[in-house]
Amino acid sequence: MRTGFSVLLALICDALQWLRLAVRSSRSLKAENLFLRRQLSLYIERGVKPRRIDPVTRVRLVLLSHLFDWRQALVVVRPETLLRWHRKAWKLLWRLKSRPGRPPIPGELQRLIRRMALENPRWGEERIANELLLKLDIRVSPRTVRKYMPRHPPGRPRGDLRWATFLHLHAQGILACDFLIAITANFRMLYVFVVIEHGTRRLVHCNVTAHPSAAWTLQQLREVSGLGSPVSIPAP
Repeated sequence: MRTGFSVLLALICDALQWLRLAVRSSRSLKAENLFLRRQLSLYIERGVKPRRIDPVTRVRLVLLSHLFDWRQALVVVRPETLLRWHRKAWKLLWRLKSRPGRPPIPGELQRLIRRMALENPRWGEERIANELLLKLDIRVSPRTVRKYMPRHPPGRPRGDLRWATFLHLHAQGILACDFLIAITANFRMLYVFVVIEHGTRRLVHCNVTAHPSAAWTLQQLREVSGLGSPVSIPAP
């Protein structure tokens, strides 16, 4: 916790210094750059060993390395070390953006799902989800409903068609779509929308955006269905 606060404080200080440098002339910055480089070369010539780099300084160097060609200016560590810091920063960003999962639904709703499943044994998760939406205006996905439904005793028939059976019967006419996330080298998050055919596992359509929306997703589905301009990937 203290390390995270130290990093945040250091980044704020760097941002303030960046604003101060933004108002200075280009000639002044170039002169100061040469002045500092000359002093640094003296340390290199004398073989002065720098102190151990703390996590705050590592984060600063990783962020500043995106703004210029850092390979010619790096002297305190090897380039492989800075790249390793970059990968660790990427893992930290991914861990902060990732969440353990959706929070559980309220206990009262869980008990209602179990009661509806017990009192209507022929209802599946789709029917229960639709009943909750139409009669109680509670929007719950069928997958969430299935999570809280009581398990059927062995030998008792299910009230709905198994997904594996349904998929086997209709695989040739089913398209599956989903989003995946890609992180660029400068920590920019992109959303990739893909559509595949279940029967052939062929990639039918894909597109990338930094700001997904309902309208954008609907346009992708229109292109796949042929209602818009198709943008498909041919089979290899």
